[in-house]
Amino acid sequence: MSAPPLFDHQVHSVKFMLEHDRVFDTSDPGTGKTRVQIETYVARRKRGGGCALVIAPKSLLQSAWQDDFRKFAPHIVTSVATASTREKAFAMEADVYITNTDATKWLAKQHPSFFAKFDTLIVDEISLFKHRTSQRSKALNKIKKHFDHRYGLTGTPNSNTIADVWHQVFIIDDGQRLGSSFFNFRNAVCSPKQVGPQPNMVQWVDKEGSELVVANLLTDITVRHKFEECIDIPENFTYVRPYHMSKKQQAAYKDMERAAITLLKNGEVIAAVNAASVVTKLLQIASGASYTGVEGKYALVDDSRYELICDLIEQRDNSVVFFNWQHQRDQLIEHFKSRDITYTVIDGKTSDKARKDAVDHFQSGFYKVLLAHPQSAAHGLTLTRGSATIWASPTYNLEHFTQGNKRIYRAGQTKRTETIVILAKGTIEEDVYNKLLSKDARQASMLDFLKEHFTEVKNAA
Repeated sequence: MSAPPLFDHQVHSVKFMLEHDRVFDTSDPGTGKTRVQIETYVARRKRGGGCALVIAPKSLLQSAWQDDFRKFAPHIVTSVATASTREKAFAMEADVYITNTDATKWLAKQHPSFFAKFDTLIVDEISLFKHRTSQRSKALNKIKKHFDHRYGLTGTPNSNTIADVWHQVFIIDDGQRLGSSFFNFRNAVCSPKQVGPQPNMVQWVDKEGSELVVANLLTDITVRHKFEECIDIPENFTYVRPYHMSKKQQAAYKDMERAAITLLKNGEVIAAVNAASVVTKLLQIASGASYTGVEGKYALVDDSRYELICDLIEQRDNSVVFFNWQHQRDQLIEHFKSRDITYTVIDGKTSDKARKDAVDHFQSGFYKVLLAHPQSAAHGLTLTRGSATIWASPTYNLEHFTQGNKRIYRAGQTKRTETIVILAKGTIEEDVYNKLLSKDARQASMLDFLKEHFTEVKNAA
């Protein structure tokens, strides 16, 4: 059975990739960035190109990369290297070697001759390397010189601040466009804001219009496609579902709020870590539990939020539900069982095989709900059986939110879809969600500029 033809936007992307050795693909999740890389590599390999190294989140090694190579280019031999199989996997004769992000530390210890057969580096979700000082980032910087062709893929390049972009681009172009000094770059695009009494208590805030300035510097190496303009599927609707706390929960929340205010007045909440702890406790209580400080132990305050979520689930065919806290996972499972709602779970404890089974069985309709932690399931998965994405409570993490919502809203979806965020009225959850929307707006301005530029280039060609 032959592979389905490329979409028009993918044809243009492949052409761009073949004409440029260094590319930053910031296209939306669901636009087929993986397929583009496969087609590009196949064409280059056919011309005598070397082997490719794909670095991706662990959850995507088989479910996205190996499966897609087998689907779209079955003649290309792939080898997946996990922590327990690296030596054996890289010793195999293959065209493409696929490994996880943390493998960069192992790769950096290899002799230069190890890389002689490679000429292509593909970094999926390159935003995971946005912190230049992390061990995996340092390791990737050490080995990148061995690859003539470098491609970085992410739909969320500046999910927190424009400064996130610097190291991602540095991996691709060695500092040609944004400079070789992070501090010089940050000083140019961000301003320091004092957030505490100590000199080091500074938050760097994006300067007005900095996203567009940076985008302009990256136009010659950037591919950008907006999902809604590439894929013809029914619209997705995003909205908030208010949750009203019970009197008991309101009282617990107010007690914690008063305690925080008292600490603040006494000058005790001065360190960012202490302030974050107070915010976390308020969010936990608003979501229904108070944690004791002992690892994983909590006292349930109220479970009516989970009754609401189950009501929403029962009104829909299939749903993907994201949870942030352990108690949310526990309470949702308990409520699913009491209501005979079929479910499967993907979180940090889920094995690769169990994860694949969970996705396959959800897609076949065996489960009504896929319950997941965003860190484990927000990237790469196709869950188009679902018609609703429900967030049990809001997240600060724009990358998780953006990517998570694209699990059901992607190519192959035939139904109208919804993204529903549960928010406790009058609580800090509303602030978290507003902060998330603010981050989204800043990221969108840069991405829209890049999309318009790439469209102009495509039309000119």
